[in-house]
Amino acid sequence: MDFGVVVQTNPPAPRTVALARRAEEHGFDYFWTYDSHILWQEPYVIHSQILSQTSQIKVGTMVTNPATRDWTVTASTFATLNALFGNRTICGIGRGDSAVRVMGGAPVTLKAFRESIGVIRELANSRSVEVNGTTIQFPWSRGSQLDVWVAAYGPMALKIAGEVGDGFILQCGDLDIAEWMIRTVRNAAENAGRDPQEIKFCVAAPMYITDGTESSYRHALDQCRWFGGMVGNHVADIVSKYGTDSDVPKALTDYIAGREGYDYNQHGKSGNTHVDFVPDEIVERFCLIGTAEQHIEKLAKLKALGAVQFAGYLDHDNKEETMRVYGATVIPALREHVTATQRKNV
Repeated sequence: MDFGVVVQTNPPAPRTVALARRAEEHGFDYFWTYDSHILWQEPYVIHSQILSQTSQIKVGTMVTNPATRDWTVTASTFATLNALFGNRTICGIGRGDSAVRVMGGAPVTLKAFRESIGVIRELANSRSVEVNGTTIQFPWSRGSQLDVWVAAYGPMALKIAGEVGDGFILQCGDLDIAEWMIRTVRNAAENAGRDPQEIKFCVAAPMYITDGTESSYRHALDQCRWFGGMVGNHVADIVSKYGTDSDVPKALTDYIAGREGYDYNQHGKSGNTHVDFVPDEIVERFCLIGTAEQHIEKLAKLKALGAVQFAGYLDHDNKEETMRVYGATVIPALREHVTATQRKNV
């Protein structure tokens, strides 16, 4: 199982770069950042600094979108980073949330979403693609490699993930929801004639290491409650489109009944003022909170469902300690163990 860190690009930028260096030191494989150019600093500029100051970790967006960014520019950015630093980038993409909504916009259509994935992937992999009736290719790009992982919640977006995504990003750590969504994506892949086992699955959710006391656990719940509000914002769109009796698990839709709105000025922030509707049970189910042993237990279950990566959000007050414990205890427990020698039976 691979491991990643997810952070906002809050100023000062050197602090984000330092977190990435620390993540690599603790054995994380991926460093993901939000992409919302008004709420936070421009991620790709910071990505270049991270890549220049690390040697192994892969860097990507969780998630970019095809609405605020021209598809060819996004592809060119990733291909350029790969040319400079080796193939150490990954593209997480969704239809558009905070980056477009703070400007009064809306997510792109499903048709445009599907098309954008193909354009970005082909160009960023040094291949040609047709755009607006014209075949284009980067003449300067050689050997660039970029996987495009699709972030989705709704049935139709999940279908696109299965049909065209290199990977699927589930921004929720609930076991029941993960089982349903992974199965849905795999079914879509199989129906499209793809090998469902080729699609990689990343579960992304807040990770918070506690000291085993009740007070520490309660504090962690409050630090991570924002995530239920963020997920609820996406779920509200699903309920608006499909109603409450769709195939989407009730665990994902029922809890938003008390939701009254969402303030993007507090998007992804612990202690925000519009997540009172999120009960403790949802925070516990959606996030990974507790001792190292409790994290290992839940991650093992997610791995058994098919997750090949866990990416932990660090939008809370315990960033460094959580990364340290993951590096020392959690990550080694879930890595494939290789022995230096194998004794033969005598």
